[in-house]
Amino acid sequence: MKKALALVMSSALTFSLLTACGNKTEQNASESGGKVKIEFFHYKPEARGTFDKLIEKFEKENPNIDVVNANPPDAGTVLKTRAAKRDMPDIVGVGADTTFAELAKAGMFEDVTKAPELNNIQPSYIQMVKDVSGLEQVYAIPYAANADAVIYNKAIFKELGLSVPKTWDEFIAAAEKIKAAGKTPFYFTFKDAWTTLPAYNALAANTQGETFFQDLNKGKTSFEKGYKEATEKFVELLKYGHKDQFGKGYADGNVAFAKGESAMYLQGIWAIPEIKKANPNIELGVFPYPVTNNPEQTKLVSGVDLLFAISKTSKHPKEAKKFIDFLLKEENAKAYMAEQNALSAIKGLTQEDPMLEGLKESFAKGALVDFPDHYIPPSINLANLLQQLTHDQDVEKFLKTMDAEWEKVKERK
Repeated sequence: MKKALALVMSSALTFSLLTACGNKTEQNASESGGKVKIEFFHYKPEARGTFDKLIEKFEKENPNIDVVNANPPDAGTVLKTRAAKRDMPDIVGVGADTTFAELAKAGMFEDVTKAPELNNIQPSYIQMVKDVSGLEQVYAIPYAANADAVIYNKAIFKELGLSVPKTWDEFIAAAEKIKAAGKTPFYFTFKDAWTTLPAYNALAANTQGETFFQDLNKGKTSFEKGYKEATEKFVELLKYGHKDQFGKGYADGNVAFAKGESAMYLQGIWAIPEIKKANPNIELGVFPYPVTNNPEQTKLVSGVDLLFAISKTSKHPKEAKKFIDFLLKEENAKAYMAEQNALSAIKGLTQEDPMLEGLKESFAKGALVDFPDHYIPPSINLANLLQQLTHDQDVEKFLKTMDAEWEKVKERK
């Protein structure tokens, strides 16, 4: 990590003189006509339309500010490239993951530890941002969260006399009963490697222990030790899929589940809008992955899906902050929640969609835990390794590979 950050900063120095004139020209252009132009860079293509509407509203209220809605493909890579050139957007909207952590450690964002806006943010999400970055300071405002939960077809559950499983044994028993009835318990979409992650994240988060990654960094544990239970349970779930689970992708799964081709869908709440598009009349619900046989110990995987950071190189931090404050207003945050089927990181704002009723207890109790893959660098490519695991189902090989890849990451620090 240190070498990577050093490279970012070294590149930044290399490009600083080259970009100075360009930045000045851009600043003059942005202030022409009495208007200030700020760039809002985010990684959520599905939310572009929502942000377009919010930006239009903001610009009507603030006619002296133009907001550019920037949402390039492969936003993480683009952002790192721009960081190296000291050409950072005014506002960065990403998830609390390793990309954010790398840039925060490189000093790319303003310190908002004492910002009054944090007083209205749920403490658990602020802590997640700190945990991911490994820094005591806070360098972003958490805005929206998501939840990694099992989506189920209420009509099929009713037909088979099933209740929502609370334990791992009940979960497997339900899958057995569904399979015995000639129906598909889980619809898998392993053509898209990333779709292996939702179930695995839930399994790992609830079995790895509270301090797994801290201990891993200190050499006190390994994936072979800490992730064995999660990996074995993941492989067990594969028994209850359909025949062509390697030939179907995420879009296929959303439509298939919407048509009633499986009783459960091992995804997260982000899939619900697409499922509803395919079948607006489907009766569905959600419940936390019942990973263990002790319901009181089960936590809902819910991470910071979108945070807002102001770049240190921004020429217009005052206007950038004004736009973030606008997005944090209750009516605007609610608009985002409604259109994106998201959860809010803002205190007192709850998602009232009845489809998400099954998650309310977890939030009320604060039984939440972050996505484990947020702590695994992209260089390890967990999704591809899990995709291979779905084919060969070799638990030992997978765990040894994870440990070997982690060692490579440590050597690069």
